[in-house]
Amino acid sequence: MLDALARALRLDEDATAHLQQLARPAPRPRRAARRLERVSPDLQSLLATWSHTPAFVLGRRMDVLANNALAGGLHSGFTKGSNLTRVFFLDPAAREFYLDWDRVARDAVAALRASAGTDLDDPRLTELVGELSLKSEEFRRLWARHDVRDKSSGTKRFNHPQVGELTLSYHSFAINGAPGQLLTAYHAEPGTPSAQALALLSSVAAEQLGAGVTPVTQHRPSRARSGP
Repeated sequence: MLDALARALRLDEDATAHLQQLARPAPRPRRAARRLERVSPDLQSLLATWSHTPAFVLGRRMDVLANNALAGGLHSGFTKGSNLTRVFFLDPAAREFYLDWDRVARDAVAALRASAGTDLDDPRLTELVGELSLKSEEFRRLWARHDVRDKSSGTKRFNHPQVGELTLSYHSFAINGAPGQLLTAYHAEPGTPSAQALALLSSVAAEQLGAGVTPVTQHRPSRARSGP
């Protein structure tokens, strides 16, 4: 019956999976037993070795839980403690940094709903959605669409204040043993201007790291938080 309903509504694969999850939700732990999302030390060490690959770990509410130096050099929104959805909608510089902001914002809201799954009454998620709904008309409109989409790969265009425009592909991987966490890594097509710009940015990030400076761009996202 669910499959028939999905066909009638012309739902894609991600939306169909979400519908089935809503219809048959798995038992959830008691709120008191909910644990903070943490990244294993081994994974954090692995990220640090990727000097030429911007990479970070996202939690269930799009919180950045860990990042390497090049991710911080690419954008300050990719650093631990940021929330990507909040950055997209509340940081004015995001519209300049993301050259396809409308598409990125739409995908971000759909990914947030997909990541939340059936646990939409999570207090921290409720706080985040409430904040963004009050402060951003665009978020409020997109959240009301109930789009659901898992973004495992794709391409994004960035306007970096130091190295200019970059077109980077990304892949996201689920982390075994850490439900809801995703490892996201960016890379440029070899031999392209974007690859040259990323190599330059890697050198800058390495110099800053060697000097004891945390590599971040000039973009500064809102730091109000609702997650770990």
